[in-house]
Amino acid sequence: MKNLLVIQSGGPTAVINSSLAGVIKGGFDHADKIGKVYGGLYGIEGVAEERIVPLEKFKEDGLLDLLKQTPSSYLGSCRKKLPKFEEDREFYEKIFEIFKKYDIGYFFCIGGNDSMDTVDKMSRYADEIGSDVRVIGVPKTIDNDLALTDHTPGYGSAAKFIANSLRQLKKDTEVYSMPSVVVLEAMGRNAGWLTAAAALANDDSTQAADVICLPEVDFDFDAFLAKVEKVSKEQETVMIAVSVGIHDKEGNYIMENIKSMQKEHDRFGHAALGGVGQIIRNSIASDLGLKVRSIELSTLQRCWASGASLCDVNEAFDAGYKGVDFACTGLTGVVPGFKRISDNPYKIEIVPYDVRQIANVEKKIPQEMISTDGFGVTDQFIKYALPLIEGEPQVKYNAGQLQFAPRVW
Repeated sequence: MKNLLVIQSGGPTAVINSSLAGVIKGGFDHADKIGKVYGGLYGIEGVAEERIVPLEKFKEDGLLDLLKQTPSSYLGSCRKKLPKFEEDREFYEKIFEIFKKYDIGYFFCIGGNDSMDTVDKMSRYADEIGSDVRVIGVPKTIDNDLALTDHTPGYGSAAKFIANSLRQLKKDTEVYSMPSVVVLEAMGRNAGWLTAAAALANDDSTQAADVICLPEVDFDFDAFLAKVEKVSKEQETVMIAVSVGIHDKEGNYIMENIKSMQKEHDRFGHAALGGVGQIIRNSIASDLGLKVRSIELSTLQRCWASGASLCDVNEAFDAGYKGVDFACTGLTGVVPGFKRISDNPYKIEIVPYDVRQIANVEKKIPQEMISTDGFGVTDQFIKYALPLIEGEPQVKYNAGQLQFAPRVW
């Protein structure tokens, strides 16, 4: 009997802890094969520092339910790009020595694209040295850009937040009878799934998304301004959603072009792109003379747990739990992903995908989901995304405050 170790990595989501709850519950339920359940604090960096804590306290009634509604990464996170083990065997040797010390036979990493790279490298190293440690990646990202899986836990809740933010902002703009423009900046570096979710703000009663700018489409200021001007002549308020990752036809991010003096990057070498909404706002104001507001939701997009999608919460939990099932049947180097069975009624099944086909691969919005003029999405996208934002979890409050899982270490 071996123990289980789980970590969280990369940017958090509103439901990443629901996946953690699924892994923990799966570990408890497979007591015939799994001994203790441990958590690694602050990702793989914390494991290397032996910051490992027991999670047995979650056997107490109600704690897993609180964990499921707790946003951000309960165990903490990190953004560490693992070296190839051929280049730094010492690091991997250290990690696997720690695995040996804690008798770890099951290692889980909950994360997005870069985290799946960690899973890939860890599983490859385990295979090379003949280790029986089973390495499983549990998918997570609001960007929805993981390959193979139909969608990714975290996306549905963030998409729901974007859509309902726009719907309520539209009501706010209707207070005054005057021409105006609202620019909503959404996350999404190279894949525009989250920005596209703005289209879910529209229904028979409300038109809350008029122009959507995706990184899958080369951004042209002249074409964009012509589109905004056209819409502004047809209605009083123009609602715009723009991705931070929009770029010109040469592939240069608009944000980097304008703010050439600011070349900030994260630990993975990704350019810091926040603030593009203000650039768009300034362009509309100066070139079209319209009253414009720019709104940057920033990290609220990924942590608004009180408005999560029930579909997302449940699927995140199921992905974590199913990952334990896969590991206990002998699988390693796999990711429990979603395979869509039908749209109406909406139905998926969770299947094991090879992490080698997911790591470092970005899934972008297909052309058939993007409108002909490039400033919106088609009904095919709506059909795809709408089920993912449905349902409201019954969350627990105390004195009006959303309750979180207490620290158990």
